[in-house]
Amino acid sequence: MSETVRVYHNARCSKSRSACQLLEGRGVTLEIIEYLKSPPSRDELADVLRKLRMCAADIVRKGEDVFKSDYAGRELSEDEWLDALVAHPILIERPIVVRGERAVIGRPPEKVLELF
Repeated sequence: MSETVRVYHNARCSKSRSACQLLEGRGVTLEIIEYLKSPPSRDELADVLRKLRMCAADIVRKGEDVFKSDYAGRELSEDEWLDALVAHPILIERPIVVRGERAVIGRPPEKVLELF
């Protein structure tokens, strides 16, 4: 497959690792973005959300300590959630797989196959 698929990946996450293995096993060329080491910019994140057809609040990991301490119970606007995700990339759900103008969250990992 000549097309490269972008994966916003956390190597410590078993679902993220499984999604990558599933795609690699099908011969998909991956561009791995370790988003905790190289967080997406606000514009990049907004573009990914557009491709997901989701709003920022939809991809927030509510089990993270920073969510519980700083955001739980708060009503934030789209812009405020984007700022929160950029400031605390650990809050971004994973993995996010982007192919062209479409994207999915790989939970369960087999969900990534919807892009093909």
